[in-house]
Amino acid sequence: MNELSRAQIRDLMAQVLDNQGRSLPDDDAADLREIGFRSLDFSELALRVEDATGDELNFDAPGLRRIATVGDVLDLLVELQHQ
Repeated sequence: MNELSRAQIRDLMAQVLDNQGRSLPDDDAADLREIGFRSLDFSELALRVEDATGDELNFDAPGLRRIATVGDVLDLLVELQHQ
């Protein structure tokens, strides 16, 4: 498995938003609702991480419910790579 850094995941997240004409703010505390990052965007990002690492990420409902900011998404995806 290839592991992605937080910065690499952030770059992938920026690409997902850029493809929709939106941009990723520099602030990891930015609220996902305010930047228009939806569950479908999260799914696309997760698939990109899986493609890049060659490994499947396993999500649980409590983990997904706690994401509200850009930093939360990055933290979760970094954490899931270590499971």
